[in-house]
Amino acid sequence: MKAFVLKEPGVVGWHDAPEPELTPYGAILRPVAVTPCSSDVHTVFGGGSRKAPNLILGHECIGEILEVGSEVRDFQPGEIVAVPAITPDWRARAIQEGNDRHASAPFSGHQLGRTQPGVFAEKFLIPDADTTLAKIPEGITREQALMCVDVVTTGFTGAEYANIKVGDTVVVMGIGPIGLMAVEGARHLGAARIIAVGSRPSCVRLAKEYGASQVISYKNGDVVSQVLEMTGGVGADSVIICGGGDEVFTQAVDMVRYGTGTVSNVNYYGGTGVLGFPKFSGGRGMAGKTIHTELAKGGRARIERLLSMVKYGRIDPGKLVTHHLKGLDKIEDALYMMRDKTDDVIKVMVELDWKDNK
Repeated sequence: MKAFVLKEPGVVGWHDAPEPELTPYGAILRPVAVTPCSSDVHTVFGGGSRKAPNLILGHECIGEILEVGSEVRDFQPGEIVAVPAITPDWRARAIQEGNDRHASAPFSGHQLGRTQPGVFAEKFLIPDADTTLAKIPEGITREQALMCVDVVTTGFTGAEYANIKVGDTVVVMGIGPIGLMAVEGARHLGAARIIAVGSRPSCVRLAKEYGASQVISYKNGDVVSQVLEMTGGVGADSVIICGGGDEVFTQAVDMVRYGTGTVSNVNYYGGTGVLGFPKFSGGRGMAGKTIHTELAKGGRARIERLLSMVKYGRIDPGKLVTHHLKGLDKIEDALYMMRDKTDDVIKVMVELDWKDNK
């Protein structure tokens, strides 16, 4: 079957891959709509751990079920479902210890397009359908459902681990698609003042729509100094890191308040080395600042809860989709659009019309 793969670091292309084999608890699907993620960009162009030869990329998808295994109870062929980007092995022992995202090994929750074939192919396998696939309620657009499988859950994860209390001041660093959903998540958790950090016009506009009180930019001066000035020198109650280079980790510690402040990181830092922890704003190790570094929450229950938020009008993540392409071949174009951020891209949705491909 035709698949879009990582041939070698920095090189992608099309490959004739073997078709997936059905497992008793699994389902074989074909993608209906997909979108490349910044994580795909990191996987291809940013280094990191070595990947299998001709690894099929992609982990953001709505799919049509083609076949289900003998032990699958809740799904059947023909259903259009949301496929979570994070697909933990819910049968792993450490799940019972509350470690769903790193249960079997570091990042074992993030399998699609990393340690198992991804969704950028004519067909793909989800090994455990009942615990993973999510039902899409009626009335939800494909754009909305597609954004829930990764972007919404990641942004909301950042907000949930930020210990936000009603009336708090929250800074969101980086307002790409993940940061925009962190803004939305912070608003729903009760933040009174949300200061977004970013500069791209399309993202600034949406940040304000999703609930940002103010948007600041490094182009107007040091962001730490801006936040401290805006908060009377106290700093923010919480900082959610959703984008940027290694320096943003240090900046977040610098700008969060002493004693009760929380830094919540869902940002990816490429390469090796260390992230800087500032001695002074870190209270020389005694500042009382909490740091969470989290992979997004996944699984069926999580995504179905977020889809309920869409169904009942609490959130509208469909506005994140700024560009539409059509056809399996366009996945490559979409990946480069996400890498280069051309034409004010936020998210690119590629729709697959299989009738046209027959």
